[in-house]
Amino acid sequence: MWAWGLVERAAAGLLGPLGGAHGGGRWNTAVAVGVTAAAGLVLVVIVVSSRRGGLKSPWWRRRRKAALKPHEWVSLFTPEGKLKDGGVKLLKKVRSGGIEPSIRAQVWPFLLGVYSLGSSESERDAVKAQNRKGYLLLRNHCLRKSVYINEENKQSNEAAGAKHVECVSSEKGEDTVNPAGSEEVPDKSSVEEHLVGDDTVGPVVSEEVAEKSFVEDHLVSEEENPSANPGEEVQDDTSKTSPEKLTDGNHSSSSSSSEEESESSGLTHVETSHMVVASVQQSLTEDEQESIPRYSNTGGNMENDSELSKAARPVKSVRTIEDFETWQRIIRLDAVRANDEWVSYSPSQAVVSREKAIESAKAVCLKDYEHLEPHRIRHAARLVPILEAYAIYDPEIGYCQGMSDLLAPLLAVLEDDNEAFWCFTGFMRKARHNFRLDEVGIRRQLNMVARIIKYKDFHLYRHLEMLQAEDCFFVYRMVVVMFRRELTFEQTLCLWEVMWADQAANRAGIAKSSLGKLRLGAPPTDDLLLYAIAASVLQKRKLIIESYSSMDEIIRECNSMAGQLDIWKLLDDAHDLVTTLHGRIE
Repeated sequence: MWAWGLVERAAAGLLGPLGGAHGGGRWNTAVAVGVTAAAGLVLVVIVVSSRRGGLKSPWWRRRRKAALKPHEWVSLFTPEGKLKDGGVKLLKKVRSGGIEPSIRAQVWPFLLGVYSLGSSESERDAVKAQNRKGYLLLRNHCLRKSVYINEENKQSNEAAGAKHVECVSSEKGEDTVNPAGSEEVPDKSSVEEHLVGDDTVGPVVSEEVAEKSFVEDHLVSEEENPSANPGEEVQDDTSKTSPEKLTDGNHSSSSSSSEEESESSGLTHVETSHMVVASVQQSLTEDEQESIPRYSNTGGNMENDSELSKAARPVKSVRTIEDFETWQRIIRLDAVRANDEWVSYSPSQAVVSREKAIESAKAVCLKDYEHLEPHRIRHAARLVPILEAYAIYDPEIGYCQGMSDLLAPLLAVLEDDNEAFWCFTGFMRKARHNFRLDEVGIRRQLNMVARIIKYKDFHLYRHLEMLQAEDCFFVYRMVVVMFRRELTFEQTLCLWEVMWADQAANRAGIAKSSLGKLRLGAPPTDDLLLYAIAASVLQKRKLIIESYSSMDEIIRECNSMAGQLDIWKLLDDAHDLVTTLHGRIE
């Protein structure tokens, strides 16, 4: 205000003599208006120049508006169950204030593309039924692969054992050929113990355990969704796939009957095992020909290959059964290592008996979980089947370490595994590029962060160049697991749902209309995460320039951000960057 007072005093001194000389009131009035306008302009210049970072987005005046509340959520729908105004109000509300925890499970499927923003209630019910069927197909396929892997491992171990016996018998001068039908069959438990002890072999899933897992999956679905009838869906699935698609129970019975037939026909146990493997392999091939959901380049989850355009066909993959075996092993290791940060957010899920937790762990063949609390065991047991199903759904990516970090927060909010799976596939539509083996997606994102910093603060960028850190590799972890390690659990959910709202706006084409842009404020972007990462670095610009002389020091600083960031201030700065640089960066 000192500037305003200075201008007033100058105006008074100027108007005094001028007024006396001319004696005209009009002249005094004109000069006063002119001086006032000039003073206002000077004040604006001073305020703008004092605000580092230039023009701010519509978010700059406040840190956060109120989160979307349950009654507001209900009011957004028409009597037919459709979102009013195509979901614009919903997205604007989420982008500016987030979502109240009690309704996140209802809102997230809209943000993640499981449900269209323009869908009616009846259309969403149809999608639910279709998605449930698809998830059960994927789980069934996972179990058959597990049976196949187990049979292959048994064959290799039996062959090795037979060769060892033959060598020992030859040394002793004994007959190396057993009469047909009198071959000694290795004890099943001993074979499995050998497999478990071999570090190079994936988790062993016996036929009995696989069958138990499949049955318990349906029991869990029935408990979590009393309104649904999984039994009818399972029956429907098997009726469509029978006899080509055998359930695990049918497979077990066919195995036992084939053993009885082998005794009467003179087949050895190894020959019978080969027949079982061939049967399972044929079943897997037939599964591939059926409508198992696959990742496609478009947004649909359950599109049939024959109905897709050429550009939207499911991504082909050259992954093998050995890849799935490796994924199984890593998934189980990561599941057991998962932390329990989610407990305070979802205490109801943490209430589980040790007996039930162990039962769920055995159903998915977890190992080395005895030291864990029951709620962590149960959480790990939920991670495994969903991550396995995703590896089948998107075999080009499969499973990589870090995916469990992205899934864990979703499980804390979504208690239905089927719904959690499809929300995860929607999340991974963008995040999957972080896990490509060629790292093309990661390099593109790091390059974009570098460009944002360069355009916004060239002085900081030049300092990074001097440290040979201009590639922004020091934010690698932030990009891969999407700020999961740098933010608290609740902060992570806030950032992600704002990010998903931006992506949903682009997916629905809302950002393309001038009305949509006006109502949404800052332009929505699919890369809000990268602007947020750049903003977190820019917030540390003074420290980086004045105190750090190597990229290792910057990496340590970035890794120590956990719990120190103000998420809504970070989003303010990110939206500021989007507003000022969106046209130049994207």
